[in-house]
Amino acid sequence: MTRDEATQLVQSYLTAQGAPLSPGLNQKGLGGAVVGEAQVYFEHSTDSGELKCSALIYRFRDAPRPGVLDGFRDEQKAGTDTGGGTVDFESESKSLFLSRTYTTRPIDLVFASELSKLMAASLVWGDTVFERVASKVIPTPSP
Repeated sequence: MTRDEATQLVQSYLTAQGAPLSPGLNQKGLGGAVVGEAQVYFEHSTDSGELKCSALIYRFRDAPRPGVLDGFRDEQKAGTDTGGGTVDFESESKSLFLSRTYTTRPIDLVFASELSKLMAASLVWGDTVFERVASKVIPTPSP
């Protein structure tokens, strides 16, 4: 997918979500928006032509505790609904996402539907799944 195709796709999606005159992607191929309660980010790679769409689960203040990321990956392996994405940790931003990558431009309606599922899942992961992982990985203090 070319940068222009990716930009038009993201721009069309964000406009449909009520973001007025969104540029879609910036000159570096990055974009993002808050849609309802969810945060979604876009990154286009000129080299591969891929458009990565990432719905935020959680932004850590510091590096995650040992076992936390493995706990989220285990949830994915166990079949917890990811909305079509995969667990993705970006160490630079210390953020955990559900991400989905497109190599060819999907139909706008399909893209919107798939992003809705991805973002809905990210909200569940940021709440219910996060609590479940934390309870397994972080020991409960004894009284």
